[in-house]
Amino acid sequence: MADNLNFNSGITINLVSAAAVAGTTSTYTTTVTTVCVINGKYATTLAAQTNTATPTTDATTAAAFVALAPNQCCTLVLGQNLAGAIKMSQGPIIATNTGVTTTVGGFLRDPQFPSLPDDFCPLAYTVVRTAPSAAAWTPGTSNWTASGVSASTFQNVAQLPNRPQSS
Repeated sequence: MADNLNFNSGITINLVSAAAVAGTTSTYTTTVTTVCVINGKYATTLAAQTNTATPTTDATTAAAFVALAPNQCCTLVLGQNLAGAIKMSQGPIIATNTGVTTTVGGFLRDPQFPSLPDDFCPLAYTVVRTAPSAAAWTPGTSNWTASGVSASTFQNVAQLPNRPQSS
């Protein structure tokens, strides 16, 4: 008798660039409706968003995001779930070289992606660094352009690369 188990897993991929960018203050903006597949199933689309509130809860941990102290960095991955809701996950917080006043320091180690939940399709990511004079910076609530904070241009993705682009 043949075994009906299928050990292949479905693919998770973003089929169109949402053209995500940092919005004003702590918001995000996209200009294209998403088309995602999560574990082989089409997700509900997410229409273009303009200065929409960025999530304040980590999709991976279900807890509030952890604030960056001065001279730290992390990767943030913006994505959506199968129901079409926007989500964000925070990578590990890593120390950076000490910067100068409001200028962020260089990387001591490459930033890392977070573990992502099964019900999550990445749309874009950014790497955020804080300078010595930066106030505690919290993803989802702090301003992307706060004094002493550097958020890289959002990298729109079909799938996450093997590591974040650090320059």
